[in-house]
Amino acid sequence: MHVLDALWKTRMHTELFALYFTWLRGMICICLACSPNALLMANTSQPNVLLILSDDHSVPHISCYGDINTTRFHITPNLQKFAEQGMRFDRAYTTAPQCAPSRISIFACRSPVGLGVTRFAQPAQADAPFFTDVLRAGGYWVGLDGRHHHLDGRIRDAEHIDTALRNAGMQNLKKRFDHIVRSAKTKGNQLDQVSSRVSAALDTVPDNKPFFLYFGFNQPHRKFSVDYDGIDPNELRLPPDWPDLPEVRVDYARYLASVRELDRGFGQIMQLLADRGIEENTLVIFMGDNGEALLRGKGTLYARGTHVPLLIRWPGHVAAHSHSSALVCGTDLGPTILEVCGMKALKGMTGQSFADDLFGKKSDGRRYVFAERGWHFGPITRTDGLDFSRSITSDRFHYIYNALPDRSYTPVDMAHKDAWKAIQQAHTTDQLSPLHQRLYFKNPRPIVELYDLEHDPLELDNLAGNPSTNDTEKKLRETLEAWMIRESDFLPLPTHAIETTTNLK
Repeated sequence: MHVLDALWKTRMHTELFALYFTWLRGMICICLACSPNALLMANTSQPNVLLILSDDHSVPHISCYGDINTTRFHITPNLQKFAEQGMRFDRAYTTAPQCAPSRISIFACRSPVGLGVTRFAQPAQADAPFFTDVLRAGGYWVGLDGRHHHLDGRIRDAEHIDTALRNAGMQNLKKRFDHIVRSAKTKGNQLDQVSSRVSAALDTVPDNKPFFLYFGFNQPHRKFSVDYDGIDPNELRLPPDWPDLPEVRVDYARYLASVRELDRGFGQIMQLLADRGIEENTLVIFMGDNGEALLRGKGTLYARGTHVPLLIRWPGHVAAHSHSSALVCGTDLGPTILEVCGMKALKGMTGQSFADDLFGKKSDGRRYVFAERGWHFGPITRTDGLDFSRSITSDRFHYIYNALPDRSYTPVDMAHKDAWKAIQQAHTTDQLSPLHQRLYFKNPRPIVELYDLEHDPLELDNLAGNPSTNDTEKKLRETLEAWMIRESDFLPLPTHAIETTTNLK
């Protein structure tokens, strides 16, 4: 204390403190030089992080979510075991029902609208930080592997487009990651190479660094295998919003066979972690990148388009056999990972950490999650091509704003598939039920849709304009509009769109 008092009283205290810290830093460096394992030991409090994304994979298609089909045909035993070892999140949503904007928002921890990436395959601006940039600056090795991550444009595009992206600095991943595989397949014969791919990536991690590795699966993205893999289409239980047609059943069986492939590959990676002895200190996150390419799924803002599985395991830290009903958005993964690793998200990242929920602590959490739909590949007169929609989801209600109500519904990636052709034929010959006629062929659709997820989880009964839910509709609309303003959305606000339509009548 006498020394500190003297330092405080003297005018030279700043210089003395500087000399003291210079000496202290030198002593630390000497200690580290004398102990080659010191850096490795210092990092034991920081977990390795493995982020695994499936492709086009909605809730409920893992048995831990209570899905009768995946349970009956034993589709996901490895994911089921994994869920039992950690936490299952029941209300996780992506920011978009499409691969590219959803994945970019995960890494940038911001909405596709705020990033300006609502057009499919548009990368973020070169100066948009990723949470992996923070990890790398904090001493982590960071890598990308597996299925295309969609962070820097399409795998192959017109030369003038690639040139523009390079000139704008948007294709900069080699500077931001220690390991990068732009695209690798995991389907068919390549499934057996999943473990070796991950192993090869981990072999390049320095001994004194924790790692972050993204690994993407192709499954269960189309094209599906023609093999049902022991799944009898006639024994499947179809959701009531799907027409019960033979072609729909066959298509669904092939989808589930692809989910089974995914599960096998996932099991390989979990076994690899065990074989390497690193599973205890590896935080593993499994999530779907967006909804399944089935009816009323991918490309739509219905729950099947954005409500995805999210499972997280970290032995000794995340309670086994646990689950959470907290609202979670794809933008929240990065801030959560950073907090777990002892770092902070950067200013401008709008995602919110759910680490408290992950560790079983009380948390106020999110009240809402938001999603958007923009341009995808396909004719611009149909929803599989061009659609401008926004949505807000609360703990109970889901509000959808369709800025282009005249878009005719066509499921993304299904336009030329037998299942959709059969539905169109049934429509033409008046063989669909009134419900299915309305769900798939009513045009124009409403500008506003409001669903009570508690009583109507399949979103069949639009409550927009219903006096009993007027207050809820108004609150969600105004909250969505405030979000659109903050994100500098280019669409007209729902209020303005409704007023314009009303005045035209």
